[in-house]
Amino acid sequence: MKIVRPICCGMDVHKNIIVATIGITNKKTRITEYIQETFSTLNPDLLNLKQWLINHKCFDACMESTGKYWIPVFNILEDEINIYLTHPKYVKAIKGKKTDKKDSKWICDLFKHDLIKFSFIPPKEIRALREISRYRYKLVGMRSSERNRYQNCMTVSNIGIGSVFSDPFGKSAQAIMKEVLESDIIEDEKILKCIHGSCKNKDKILDSIKHCNIETDQRFKMN
Repeated sequence: MKIVRPICCGMDVHKNIIVATIGITNKKTRITEYIQETFSTLNPDLLNLKQWLINHKCFDACMESTGKYWIPVFNILEDEINIYLTHPKYVKAIKGKKTDKKDSKWICDLFKHDLIKFSFIPPKEIRALREISRYRYKLVGMRSSERNRYQNCMTVSNIGIGSVFSDPFGKSAQAIMKEVLESDIIEDEKILKCIHGSCKNKDKILDSIKHCNIETDQRFKMN
């Protein structure tokens, strides 16, 4: 079988340790010598891993995309080592007595013969933009969830603001809710002061909060 990378490294990455196997193949005899080391995932040891690879003139390394554990390793190595990332299903070892060392050597062997399908890793700037975009998407989802929860609290408490305001989170609606939540007795005069002058159907707005029944737990959730 054709050897594409005479010197390469396979890494089995875990939360706390990395088992790395360098395969050095003699071009004449085609015999591969393996060198294995175990490193922790702390930054000083990741730098030791990097130097270890450089000392053995190994500039091609492959590892599984295991959770987020591969990212710190990639961050340290990417400037001097060609890192190839692959999905675990493409380097799954044969069932049997699996160990970290065997898995690392198996990845090295597959990588040596170029039998692995690699994952695309975008440039650092794109990765940063991805993270920010995903975080924003998550925050928007959380905001929508909280708004739905807030409206459910109003419904349970017999508050019909959502039926008379097109936006129950608008300036007038929120001013009314603040007054309702902070007052023991709801007075029409105070509520009318919270309503913007352009709002119509002020009587309906007053009716939407009359006889509301805000329990302690709902008040706590809406504050």
